[in-house]
This record gives sequence, structure tokens and C-alpha cells, in this order.
Amino acid sequence: MLERSQRTLEKLPVKSGRLIFLLLFLIACLIGVPAWGQSPHEAKLTEAAKKERSLVWYTAMAIDTAKPLADAFEKKYGFLKVNYIRVGTAQMINRITTETLAGKWDFDAVTVLGMDALVKRNIFAPYLSPEREAFVDDFKDPKGLWTGVYHNNVVLAYNTKLVSGKNAPKDYADLLEPQWKGKIGMDERDYTWYGTLVAVWGKEKADRYMKRLAQQEPQFRRGHALIAQLVAAGEFPMGWVYSFRVETMKQEGAPLEWIDTFNPVVVELGGIGLGAKAKNPNAGKLFIDFVLSKEGQTIVRGGPRTPRTAARKDVQPPIAKMDQARIKSKRVPDEVETNLEQYAKEYREIFRVK
Repeated sequence: MLERSQRTLEKLPVKSGRLIFLLLFLIACLIGVPAWGQSPHEAKLTEAAKKERSLVWYTAMAIDTAKPLADAFEKKYGFLKVNYIRVGTAQMINRITTETLAGKWDFDAVTVLGMDALVKRNIFAPYLSPEREAFVDDFKDPKGLWTGVYHNNVVLAYNTKLVSGKNAPKDYADLLEPQWKGKIGMDERDYTWYGTLVAVWGKEKADRYMKRLAQQEPQFRRGHALIAQLVAAGEFPMGWVYSFRVETMKQEGAPLEWIDTFNPVVVELGGIGLGAKAKNPNAGKLFIDFVLSKEGQTIVRGGPRTPRTAARKDVQPPIAKMDQARIKSKRVPDEVETNLEQYAKEYREIFRVK
């Protein structure tokens, strides 16, 4: 066809030949070449996803992050609809486990903290997104079963009206001082925090420390967000919370600050993975690529008023104190995630919580 077109063009006047050549070039672009700005990988997924038209995303991300991500994706790919279902991590893991055991696989993509808790249940299909190159090895599964999206630092926060920065605890041993008895808020389900410290310190040292911490009579509540609110309200002077939550509340005028000198600071990583039996696998892959892209990770990061810590290494946090390089952090080990029931049992026994 192109040879016939070329011979025809040679017979036409110069101006007419150029016009027809331009038209043929435009037609070729429309039918055989990816849209401007798209890689061949994205173009192939886009074409296949058009037939699927939607995807289902199970997520434990905060709604003020999950919705902007879904909205931006739908704006970029106008032919796709993101149907997202959002509950907390523990509830989401239980839901996925229950549904899949019953043979129900309604999700195409999943985002929760502690992805390895689901890996052992064969929930995910491998997908090596090209965006994974921008993530450190510790933030992605080597087989492509999940890639990190964001991470939460579990830190000690204090009420600045009740505790001065000078007198605030600087490391774990300081929490054992008599003055903090009955004044520390703790999450009654902080199993990964406990398990990570066991992994870092060793079982014997961790047992000794946790039993002494239990003697400090911590104030147990359910959920880091609730604890942050109660510390800000002055119900107790300090508590274990997420650093991004403190920074967000500070922007709203809350009398809060968090301590960055604990060693280690436990990091809970939230990732994203493709459902092993996804009904819309191409739309799911396209969505995963978007969430992991610099555009998607910038949305995850948020701004100064709603700061998060994105997992992608070339997306810096909006607040300098949240820079991961400043702290001595330790991601929750895979072994803790896969044996969480045992760590949960030990935690409940030590601190006598149900």
C-alpha cells in the first residue's frame, strides 16, 4: 500500500503530494502508533482496558488519599471507572481472606498495610510494572507480587502544652522512667510494632522491655488516629501514632509534636498488588502503573496540609522532618507479617489486652 501511495505521490504536483502524504501520515498515527506521550506498554494496556471499562480496588488507604488517586486516574483514562471499597487494614485483610475462601474474587487491585499477610494466601498475581524501577528493593516484592505505595512511621507524639520538647522521651528506655507511668497512649493492636522490635532486639531483650513497659500502665485505645486525637485533647500526654497524622493535625492548630530520635522507628509499608483472579486485569495493571508513577505518587504524598510519605524514591515529602533519611527506620519484616497471629498473642498476653 505504501509503495502504491509513493508512486501516486510522484505523479502528483508537489503541493498536492505533500498534502496527501501528510494525510496518510496522520492516518498511520491514528491506527498504528500509540497516543502521544504513551509508551508501547501503556498503549497496549490502554487498548485492552477499553474492553473492560472498569476495575475494583480494595483499599485501606485514607479516603482523602484514595479518592484523589481514583479521580485523577479516571480523568486520565476517561473510559475507565474505579470502583473502590475502603475499610481499615485489619478489616480488609479479613474481608479478602473470607471472600476468597468462599471462591469470591471481586477485586482487581488491593492496597493494604502488610501485603505479605496476603501473599501467603496466594491473593496476588505477579506484575512487574515498569514503574518499579523507581522504588528501592526493600519497598517491592522480588517476584512482583506487590510494590510499595506509601509508608507510615509509628512514632511517639506528645502534647506540647503538657510536655516540653526538652523533657520529652528521646528513645525507648526513656519511656520506663517513673514520671510517664499511666501517661502513654498505645494501640491495643500494635502487633507489627511489637513484632518488629522483637526482630530487631531479639526475643529476650524485647520481652524484658515490653514487660517493664506494661508496668507503666499504658492507656490502650484502638487506632493510631484516635490516639493522636486524644493526645491533642490532653487525655494523656503522649502516645504512639503515625507521623503524617501529627503533621496534618499540626497544620490545623493541634498542640502536637513527634519525636524522630527513637531507634528504630518502625515503618509500616502499604503496597499495591494485582488480584490473582482479577476480572479486569488490564485495567488493574494500568491502575497499578498510575499509582506507582511519579504523578500518582505525588498525589499520595499530598501537600503541606495533608502530608504523606510516598514510597517512590524520587518523590520527596512536603515537610522536611518527614524525610525518611533523617530517621533510623526499620520496615516491618516479612516474617512478622506472615506470623502476625503469634506476635498478636504475645502482645495481648504481655499487655493484658483483649
